[in-house]
Amino acid sequence: MSDTIALPAEPRERVGKGAARAVRRAGRVPAVIYGDRKDPLTISLDPRDVDRELHRPGFFATLYDVEVGGKKHRVLPRDVQLDPVSDRTVHVDFLRVAQDTEVTVNVPVNFVNEEESPGLKRGGVLNIVRHEIEFSCRADAIPQQIELDLTGLEIGDSVHISMVKLPDGVTPTITDRDFTIATVAAPSAVKAEAAEEQAAAEGEEGEAPAGEEAAEEGEGEEAKEE
Repeated sequence: MSDTIALPAEPRERVGKGAARAVRRAGRVPAVIYGDRKDPLTISLDPRDVDRELHRPGFFATLYDVEVGGKKHRVLPRDVQLDPVSDRTVHVDFLRVAQDTEVTVNVPVNFVNEEESPGLKRGGVLNIVRHEIEFSCRADAIPQQIELDLTGLEIGDSVHISMVKLPDGVTPTITDRDFTIATVAAPSAVKAEAAEEQAAAEGEEGEAPAGEEAAEEGEGEEAKEE
């Protein structure tokens, strides 16, 4: 079962834009809890708590026990609104969940054993295509992260979702293809060297032998004399 984090909150009696602005002026972050066939619950949060949790990896895949007036509500973050100028959090939406609630979440990917990758040892670059992967699963089975082992990867190798061992009951929402998560790309220096070698080879193919060039020049002079 996924770990849960306690998050204290205070109830909000009033709703609407004016009430939300008043909450912000008071130094709090307005939020709402909805779902599970119950009435929405408007609350406010300490901005320090919100900022701390937002900086955790996998915020949207983390279950929280929001405590309001002595009662706990099991929730999952669904949306965060930020001020376009200051980047401060101005509103948070939480989905109320039960253990068997089916949810869709973005789970961060953690790459391990880079030192065991021959390709990276030789100067290859880890090209991360997906830092997060969207999964469907029960609320009590949300993985905190997906671990991707880089052991044995050579330059040019790719890691696809089919190569990752997933927990039971956790399935990717993309099911029509074996999508790429990361590749080990050749370093820029190697790419540049290969490009130079190819350009040189193409140049040599386009050059005429010295004898042919001399003959062509002679033919041109003869044409002028005529």
